[in-house]
Amino acid sequence: MRLVQVMVPTGKREAVLGVLDDEDVDYAVSDETSGRDYAAVVSFPLPTAAVEPILDELRGVGIERDAYTVVVQAETVVSERFEALEERYESEEEENGNGDRIAREELVARANDMAPTVRPYVLMTAVSAVVATAGLLLDSPAVVVGSMVIAPLIGPAMAASVGTVVDDSELAVRGIKLQALGGLLSIGAAAVFAVLLRVTNVVPLTAEEVFAIGEVRERLAPDVLSLVIALGAGAAGAVSLASGVSSALVGVMIAAALVPPTAVVGIGIAWGEPQTVIGSAVLVLVNILAINLVALVVLWRMGYRPKLWFREDEARSATIKRIAALAAVLLVLTGLLGAFTYSSYRTADFEADATAAIESELPPDATLLSLDVTYEGFPVQSPQTVVVTVGHPPSSSPPAAGPIRERVTALAPDPIGPFGRGDVRVEIRYVGVDRAGS
Repeated sequence: MRLVQVMVPTGKREAVLGVLDDEDVDYAVSDETSGRDYAAVVSFPLPTAAVEPILDELRGVGIERDAYTVVVQAETVVSERFEALEERYESEEEENGNGDRIAREELVARANDMAPTVRPYVLMTAVSAVVATAGLLLDSPAVVVGSMVIAPLIGPAMAASVGTVVDDSELAVRGIKLQALGGLLSIGAAAVFAVLLRVTNVVPLTAEEVFAIGEVRERLAPDVLSLVIALGAGAAGAVSLASGVSSALVGVMIAAALVPPTAVVGIGIAWGEPQTVIGSAVLVLVNILAINLVALVVLWRMGYRPKLWFREDEARSATIKRIAALAAVLLVLTGLLGAFTYSSYRTADFEADATAAIESELPPDATLLSLDVTYEGFPVQSPQTVVVTVGHPPSSSPPAAGPIRERVTALAPDPIGPFGRGDVRVEIRYVGVDRAGS
């Protein structure tokens, strides 16, 4: 519930009180003595669902042109008339399918508050990217989660969506700019921090070893299921914003979709392997677009429109165009995620089949110690180099390499895509191993 205070200009007192009487709203009137052309201050409690329609009616009698209105949250209202008013508006909102949503003015105010100023936004975004990079290189999920907590990414996404549906171009542009700045800043901060770790030898790893770290590896080839996080985050962010509840946990969810993959992109740049993190870069773009797309749809479906009725068609057109553009680009990028998903299953099947084939060719006293595969190609990777390490007793001859090489070569999938490669190279290495395995 909300407590609304309206400064009533001279000559508007009867019109304002008439609207409140017609709506059976309890109110208190105080004379205004500041000498600023205000006749009175009217205070009245409203259910959350009634704030927007009542303010629209007051706007219809000209209250907005010459006065200002304050809406604050109220904890408790004890009044039979208020209870009846609450029941009436709740039933109307349920019939309209809008639920218990806050007023348009509150929505815009919350979106403005959530979109931070540039300086703290830049600082917190850079810090979260650095912390995420450290967590990824340490292979520490706890540190990665900590980076999500401090990332201020929910505000810009919600500001862009709210500004679009209520036809507030300034708010929408601000949200879009902050999102672009945040994405570039996260990648840049992660790259700079990773470069420092590399040149100072704090992380003395090769690119191959870095990309083998669990927290890094799982974000190199994202699959279509990663999109679910962004879709859920966008919907949850819009609903939490429109219902007036805390968005802190939703902010962590949005950061979970954006911060770690941007840090992985920065790591790839620092280690001179930007092509290796293309999948993470695609995931970042997909998540940003998905969050904005779903938030737009949810807010529009909840009934938010511009405050001026003649701007509704313009806002509808802008919203539809933006939804269509986001959906088109998202569809293309999701196709890439689908290709990455297919590629990961393809490579996993190849390694499993190759392992089984090699073991079937080995004599009883020989053991497959490792199977290392190097992949190339985009978006679907194909094996280019296969290194097979076989252990055998020093007293016996090593197994023949020919049958092993033929079996692995025959199992290698054909290259797919314009950047695929062919001619799989199979290297077989032998290591003397006694019966104790040493």
